Amino acid sequence: MGGAGLGPFAGRSAELGRLEAVLERVAAGGSAVVDVIGDAGIGKSRLLTEFAARARSRGVTVLRGRATERARARAFRPFTDAFADLDQRTLRVFPALADLPAEVRGEPGGASAAGEVSAAGRVGGPAPLDHFGLFRATAAALGRVTPPGLAVVLDDLHWADTASLDLLDHLVRHPVRAPLLLVVSRRERQSPPAVESVLARGADAGAVVRIALGPLDGREGLEVLAPDLPAEDAVAIHAASGGYPLYFQILLQALRAGAPPGAPVPPCGVPVGPGAALLLDELAPLTPLERSVLEAVAVLGGHATTSLLGAVTGADDFRLVAALRQVVGRDLARPAPGGHRVELRHPLVRALVLASTDPWRRQELHRRAAAALALTGAPLDERAHHIEQSLTRWDPDAAAVLVEAAERSAASDPTRAARWLDIVLGLLPDTTQHLDRRCALMLTQARVLGMTGAVRRSRDLLHRLISLRRPAVDDDLRTSAVVLCAFLERHLGRYPAASALLRRELDRRPGPSPVQRTGLVVEWGCCALFANRFPEVREELARTLAEARARGDEAGEAELLTLTAMGEAYEGRVATAGTQVDAAAALVDVVTDGDLITQCESLVRLGWSEVFLERYADAERHAERGVLVARRAGRPFALAHLLLCSAYAHLMTGRVTAALGLADESVAVARALGGGELPGFTRAIRSLVLMHARAPGDPEVLAAAEEAAANVGAVDGWWATLARSLLAYAARGAGDPHRVRDVLLAVGGGRDLPRLQPSVRPNLFELLVESALDTGDTADAEYWAARGVEEARRLGLPAQQGAALRGVGLLEAHRGDPAAAARAFTEAAESCARSRATLREAQSLLLGAPQVLAAGDGSRAASMWRRGRRLAVDGGARLLVALADRTGVEVRGAVDGVPPGPAGRLAGLTPRERQISELIAEGLSNQAVASRLCLSTRTVESHVARVYRKTGVPSRAALASLIARGDGAGRW
Repeated sequence: MGGAGLGPFAGRSAELGRLEAVLERVAAGGSAVVDVIGDAGIGKSRLLTEFAARARSRGVTVLRGRATERARARAFRPFTDAFADLDQRTLRVFPALADLPAEVRGEPGGASAAGEVSAAGRVGGPAPLDHFGLFRATAAALGRVTPPGLAVVLDDLHWADTASLDLLDHLVRHPVRAPLLLVVSRRERQSPPAVESVLARGADAGAVVRIALGPLDGREGLEVLAPDLPAEDAVAIHAASGGYPLYFQILLQALRAGAPPGAPVPPCGVPVGPGAALLLDELAPLTPLERSVLEAVAVLGGHATTSLLGAVTGADDFRLVAALRQVVGRDLARPAPGGHRVELRHPLVRALVLASTDPWRRQELHRRAAAALALTGAPLDERAHHIEQSLTRWDPDAAAVLVEAAERSAASDPTRAARWLDIVLGLLPDTTQHLDRRCALMLTQARVLGMTGAVRRSRDLLHRLISLRRPAVDDDLRTSAVVLCAFLERHLGRYPAASALLRRELDRRPGPSPVQRTGLVVEWGCCALFANRFPEVREELARTLAEARARGDEAGEAELLTLTAMGEAYEGRVATAGTQVDAAAALVDVVTDGDLITQCESLVRLGWSEVFLERYADAERHAERGVLVARRAGRPFALAHLLLCSAYAHLMTGRVTAALGLADESVAVARALGGGELPGFTRAIRSLVLMHARAPGDPEVLAAAEEAAANVGAVDGWWATLARSLLAYAARGAGDPHRVRDVLLAVGGGRDLPRLQPSVRPNLFELLVESALDTGDTADAEYWAARGVEEARRLGLPAQQGAALRGVGLLEAHRGDPAAAARAFTEAAESCARSRATLREAQSLLLGAPQVLAAGDGSRAASMWRRGRRLAVDGGARLLVALADRTGVEVRGAVDGVPPGPAGRLAGLTPRERQISELIAEGLSNQAVASRLCLSTRTVESHVARVYRKTGVPSRAALASLIARGDGAGRW
């Protein structure tokens, strides 16, 4: 395969260096032989083209020849091809080359023109040749080559004739004393024993330098091979090529023709271009049976055994083995690992063979393969693949195989399952006789499509199914379709449409059975809960729960308990939610994983309920179990939520690094499902985790939170509202207290945050207290601190009480009362520790340590600081580590027994921040500072917020005191 002119040169710097080193030795005197070996498409010819160009730049004359299979009967073919380039200019430089035998130069009258190689490999013709004399004459002519030297490059020597190999053997065994470099390239797998023997003996004797080419490393040459390609696409193509430059170029052509990155060929078939033509040219010499065997190997993929190949091709064992030996000998196919199967040498070769086979021929081969596999009892998915490729009309038996294979593989490969079901539905006769079967298949297809992320297509299919299916008293199929359709409408943020569909089904006559009604009520309750209307369904859920208990429906009872628990936890009715969680956990914990497959959503609701109730260990346990079940069952919606629930539990318990990994996976799963609310919610929680995992002010945090808010769009559900509110945390990290307030008041519906989740409001009030203090709005800070305390007291949740106490601590520190602030932060840390909210405990300790120190208890301050920093470091909470390092400037004096001073705390301020700090110390308001410095008030407020974070002071009074002490200690 001559690929010399295909594509740019990339990588191979080491191999090229070895060739140039040999060339330098040759230039110093003496000859050398180089043997370049490698698979087809690995880049042998391209390497030699690059080497030839560099050799010519040094003044070396380069002659190139090539052996071919078609000209294998011609004696000395590669040599005559090379010396055909001899012209008058070259002969003037090397006049001795005119004495080369005519047979080697390929001139009329020579053996290469007059005779052919006989079956024994000798040259026939009118008179036998004196080979030894011819070889000596050739060596004598080459031995008179003068500096700077001659390089003879022979490609594809695996096709060389016997006479050429004998001449090569002579030149290897009797090196000429002249600056002659002979470079040959060949495919090692296709090299006949004679070629291998000649060059191996030379390598053993040190007369031949062997250079073996392997696949290009992923880091080598991608910018050269595809400079205009995005890095992600280039990496995908490289992986699909296996590191073979020729295959990379073919795949690149396919990509530009419309194929996805890394796909073997574009949808239209074989990609045009020189690379694909070179590969297809290898197939031309095959006999019909050899071509048939090759096509059968391609059709069977990795399952091509001799018995299956015989069944597919119809050839007897003797003819099959002979043809297979030829195909393997040409390195088109290779024995697979283990030796029991045969496979084509590269997936791209397989794709090209399939694409170049007539469509009717492919169908027939796949039909035979399916029949043969059925007789051997092969796995369903293997049979289904061949049925998919060959089924053109309705066949109940073939359809049954496709359906069963789709059902078995839906969890692991939903895309393939959906494709098989599409085929069956497309061929199923559209008659009344087949209506029930069609409806059942439509429901299965809708479920599978939902797993692939094709939510809208799944939803539309379900609406068609519901319209086809008349209501009946006990129609599980219709009820399942309605519940799934409503679930998908909810995922798309269409809560009114979902509720209307469910309500209509609940009110129909004849009505659904009690079990079916439970499923409908659960989904209706979910619609209300996630649309922030849980109180409207509370009574209906209680009634349905009582009915489920009365008839012993434990699965339905668990569904209703987890839904009720989550709703009550959302509303902040902690005691009621706790009772429901206990009852639900008692049911779930005794159910096997197999039985939980249909209750993945129950585990989602149970896990989040436990998070809201600050039962983090239980939440983590149920979420982790749910992740395993959801993966096995192919429930991606539940999987995304369970991963996120586990991530949040890890975050609150201070394991930030692990939390980020779980959040990343949750985002990836949700992204594949599409929609707006779920991807937005997962991204929002991830942005919160990312904020704690990164240093303060990292711009990626704000970008992630803004992307999350944009994702949810105009959806007005629970998760969407929460996602938008979490943008406030990122705004705080970016030093924009005004935006913190604007985001929370807009999303929360006013200063009391009535539209935000009641059970987490104390956290958000703490954020508002901090932003109000940063902007100098003490009255608002006092109001929100009081509201936080009020809400936390009502909830009775330790971590929420900790948030309210931190808000109080910030306010007291601003007022200049370190003793009161110290008490608040200390109580906050203790409260968070009770619920094992380690992250919030560390935050409280680090905020409180400077206040405890200011209140006169240096030893306790040091102890608090040490524990807070250790918790932050152990959990990978870089945000809190940075807080520890800031507050530790003062506290460390107590730790080390050194009097604390302000100089270190002020050292991190920029000149502008120092200037503003000094004006504040003089008693100027933000507006007055802005007027003095010709800045906007908002700009001054942002600077003040950053000064507070850098110095660890909580108020203007504390900042003024710090500046005064810093001035007393000397200007910096």
